[in-house]
Amino acid sequence: MPEVKEAFLLSRLEAAASRYDELNLLLTDPSILSKQDQVQKINKERRQLVEAAELCEEYRAVLSQVSQVAEIIDNQETDTEMRFLAAEELKELNLRRAMLDTRAAELLKPKDPNDEKNIFLEIRAGTGGLEAALFASEMLRMYARYTEKQGWRTEIVDANHNDLGGIKEATVLIEGKGAYSRLKFERGVHRVQRVPVTETSGRLHTSTVTVAVLPEAEDVDVQIDQKDLRIDTFCSSGPGGQGVNTTYSAVRITHTPTGLVVSCQDERSQLKNKATAMRVLRSRLVEIERLKQDGDIAQNRRAQVGSGERSEKVRTYNFPQNRVTDHRIGLSLHTLDRTLQGDLDELVDALAAADLAE
Repeated sequence: MPEVKEAFLLSRLEAAASRYDELNLLLTDPSILSKQDQVQKINKERRQLVEAAELCEEYRAVLSQVSQVAEIIDNQETDTEMRFLAAEELKELNLRRAMLDTRAAELLKPKDPNDEKNIFLEIRAGTGGLEAALFASEMLRMYARYTEKQGWRTEIVDANHNDLGGIKEATVLIEGKGAYSRLKFERGVHRVQRVPVTETSGRLHTSTVTVAVLPEAEDVDVQIDQKDLRIDTFCSSGPGGQGVNTTYSAVRITHTPTGLVVSCQDERSQLKNKATAMRVLRSRLVEIERLKQDGDIAQNRRAQVGSGERSEKVRTYNFPQNRVTDHRIGLSLHTLDRTLQGDLDELVDALAAADLAE
């Protein structure tokens, strides 16, 4: 029912435009102008509404033109040539109206307060043993390449490697504007189908990797009592280097009330590792609180990463077919090679569009 949708969007746009006018009026009030904090607050809200206010005028104009042209077409006294020209104009107006519908929906969609935040990306090998760990390392490289293309900063906070170069689990800090808004759709179970390097008979194997995406918490988001923390230091482990296994720079923090354990051994400095570990801990505690507010914490945690079983997949990477399929939106692309090189935008854009439509 297009008319219902248009009426809804127009009412929302008109409300935004009305509020925009109110804010402009407030900025002419001397009692407001004398309070700098209020001026800043009003200007911030005003900036968020200016595009919707401008779109409202354009939307009204297009709907009015559509109505006028439709009347010409429906008028029995309109000659054939005029009706033909009006029909052509109506096609163009409907295309423009569809574009405005999309823009309006994007502007009016409630903003996720976490969208602009940095994230902690947690990757874990699921079902599939060594093959799952190998693919987990490939996914880590895929996300690293994607973040590099976005101009973001990536820092491996902690990683548990195996002897073949795979990773059992890894925590990565990704710093960049909009990191959460682009990567929040990556959470869930990722399935890989291929012949593993460890397979001698050439059989196709199916393994899984789980991905969790946590927005970085602000200091004000959670209060941590230092008495609830147990902090241990240990020698770094991993690929060689002068600092490995020689200094107690790695840090492990245990939050005793929840049992959460966070490790960081990326930096040579114990102080830097402790600071990074605290950032991870804060984000995990905020996520726990969010899940509690949403309902049953175990059920919500499974909704994000599941148990790692193949049947819970959100995406499949099929190597024989060079195919990547996102099962949430039914999108299949035969560009797996490019996807693993960090070309994720087509998938991310499609998921964002589906989320907007919903």
